[in-house]
Amino acid sequence: MITAVRNALRLPDLRKKILVTLGILAIYRAAAAVPVPGVNTQVLEQLFEDTPLLGFLNLMSGGALENFSVMAMGVYPYITATIIMQLLIPIIPSLKALSKEGDQGRQKMNQITILLTIPLALLQAFGQATILQRAGALPGFGFTGPALLSSLTILISLVAGSMFAMWLGQIITEQGIGNGISLIIFGGIVSQLPSNMAQLVQTQQYVLLMLFILVTIVTMAVIVVVLEGQRRILVQYGKRVRVMRGNRLMVAGGQSTYIPLRVNTAGMIPIIFAQSLLLFPGTIASYFQNAPGIIGSIAQFFTNTLTPSSAVYWILYFVLVIAFTYFYTDVIFREQNLAESLQKQGGFVPGIRPGKRTEDYLNAVMSRITFVGALFLGGIAILPWLVSLITRTDMTSNTQLLVSSSGLLIVVGVVLDTMKQLEAQLLMRHYEGFIR
Repeated sequence: MITAVRNALRLPDLRKKILVTLGILAIYRAAAAVPVPGVNTQVLEQLFEDTPLLGFLNLMSGGALENFSVMAMGVYPYITATIIMQLLIPIIPSLKALSKEGDQGRQKMNQITILLTIPLALLQAFGQATILQRAGALPGFGFTGPALLSSLTILISLVAGSMFAMWLGQIITEQGIGNGISLIIFGGIVSQLPSNMAQLVQTQQYVLLMLFILVTIVTMAVIVVVLEGQRRILVQYGKRVRVMRGNRLMVAGGQSTYIPLRVNTAGMIPIIFAQSLLLFPGTIASYFQNAPGIIGSIAQFFTNTLTPSSAVYWILYFVLVIAFTYFYTDVIFREQNLAESLQKQGGFVPGIRPGKRTEDYLNAVMSRITFVGALFLGGIAILPWLVSLITRTDMTSNTQLLVSSSGLLIVVGVVLDTMKQLEAQLLMRHYEGFIR
């Protein structure tokens, strides 16, 4: 691996891509250290311990929300817009037709996604600022009196920071190595690792530190196995006879190939869906828990139940992750329409009739392997709870893992994707790559 890194740095164009990637990540981390004016850092720190939604958004922002910087939302609004567009493509015929127009269609889809990102970023900026204002961490936020101008400045700064982060990610994707959006999140997650380890060392919890390191290594190994796992479906193409130069016949086709069906097609999208759906009712109920009568009682029930300190929360979390894994995988898989594509190209699965029979067969295989992927994602989602039961630590202490399980999933996925891209670049130049 050291030899592969040395070979990569020797190539001028590849070295430039690596330096561009590292430089953009450094710019993002520098911008993430610039806080929004008027933030009460002590109240903000306490709010992070009491509100798990902010911890999740901090993960998506690459660690920029913990000091409420101008990059506090990171690339999360763009990720949300991308997910919405993926779900709308099978539903809206015009978007479905646009997605099939090649590079020009993808460019138009990207423009629509960027335009959708702006209102989503504004809405999220208002929601985050409102939560901090009600908690006392952002006392100057409001739309009455002299606070109006400063509040508009805060919202514009947050939206501009999110768009700037998205632009930096696109520069990495186009001129660097790897997926820029994922690498920005990756940088924020990795940057939190030294502080988490230092916290355990300062409190002399060495046994707990060794346990967390072991759990992290085992979890990363399992993630690698599942992310790389796939079921290969054999596909054959029928022979075609062509007339070439007079009466001489030429037989073409007849080759075989494979369709790789991934065990984890959905990535960490189901975890995002499930966590957002679970935290939203609890966040809304927290505003009504002091109301009189039955409304206050219902709000108090949701506030106490849908929190990480409750076992019900983690059971619902596990079930929702499995449900969303099946839902999102089904949407993405049906959009590909593999059976129709195979039939148009003259391909078929041995022993299965083309058309409807092939479609049913592929759907059945995908459902079986998705079950393994869904259990994997569900286990990753509730891993902090399982570790807290073993170590008997409080779920609000943020010391269940050195890196959150969702963060590990992102880190491993980004590292594998980046290594594969470097591998392809090296193999194109006849160098030995990272993966043997």
